[in-house]
Amino acid sequence: MPGIAEHHRVRRSYDTVAETYRERIGDELDGKPLDRALLAALVEEAGPEPVVVDLGCGPGHVAAWLAGQGVRAVGVDLSPAMVATGRAAYPGVEFREGDLLGLPAADGEFDAAVALYSVIHLAADELRPAFAEMRRVLRPDGTLLVAFHVGTETRHLDDWWGHPVDVDFHFFPVELVADALRDVGLVVRARLERSPLPQEASTERCYLLARRPA
Repeated sequence: MPGIAEHHRVRRSYDTVAETYRERIGDELDGKPLDRALLAALVEEAGPEPVVVDLGCGPGHVAAWLAGQGVRAVGVDLSPAMVATGRAAYPGVEFREGDLLGLPAADGEFDAAVALYSVIHLAADELRPAFAEMRRVLRPDGTLLVAFHVGTETRHLDDWWGHPVDVDFHFFPVELVADALRDVGLVVRARLERSPLPQEASTERCYLLARRPA
């Protein structure tokens, strides 16, 4: 099936760039005060001793930052090489291999969830199933932070930092993503859009903060 084949391409591509990705992106939060502020707000809302999952965690740098805030952080990624890289770099974080359409987690396991630029590898018709899974693993009144590139284009890479890859990056209109969240029963509480930072790819970005009703 096309969706399965696409996920295999994404997995293989991220396996290929895993270590280089960590070297280049692993300290990105140092230069992103807005991202840190949003993550800090998420942690505060999650309550005492929360368990927070980073969905599409890559090499685990965001999950490690969350762990540094005193939470129990869990990273989930499609790529086995990314998971292995994260485990080696951040032994204080739990990592699991899994797909956004079938998360390796129990119902209501997490107090909060983060999905920073991970849904960009999904087709538009996969957003609702993915968000339904995110809702499932959140506890009632749990919070989800989603970030994505805004637009309608798809960008393809066959070379990434000198590594051969075969991966697409899907941009989405803000209302398309917001509607998909609402359709699975998540309440969109806040929306923030921003222009790219100098060190980032030249794309407009959006953050949506959503809640699973109690």
